[in-house]
Amino acid sequence: MTNINFQIQALRNTDFSHLFNLSDKELKKINAFKITVVEHPGYPCRISLEDAKIGETIIALPYMHHDVNSPYRSSGPIFIRQNCLSVNLATNEIPAVLNNRELSLRAYNKHSLMIDALTSKGKEVKQNIVNLLSNSNVAYIHIHNANPGCYSCRVERVIE
Repeated sequence: MTNINFQIQALRNTDFSHLFNLSDKELKKINAFKITVVEHPGYPCRISLEDAKIGETIIALPYMHHDVNSPYRSSGPIFIRQNCLSVNLATNEIPAVLNNRELSLRAYNKHSLMIDALTSKGKEVKQNIVNLLSNSNVAYIHIHNANPGCYSCRVERVIE
């Protein structure tokens, strides 16, 4: 079997940084709100792919994470940290934020239809990504936190 490589992609900070300039009233209009973090871990940022630290300000907001023309179009809540940069992970790198969570991996084909899915303990996520990508019909994977169901990140196949 050929070597299967992948890259986990975080959300771009430039798509969200303006939200921290909005008032609570303006955030409420888009169903979002600020939180001061009081526990760690517990608020995984989708930009830095790190858990927010105690005392940090985050925003909870709805996010269309699967903006596609298929029955699997989907949105859900995410957390973003203030003043963080988008992480740029190396090929096959797993961010620590995934290591201690129960995860749901959802594999989609080129038509954005889910063709496979599984739950995974964080420590097993790398092997489970490779297993899903061994199916050549899998175009990409979304990772969600299994229990709350919220979107975490996207996995793309890397062709070298």
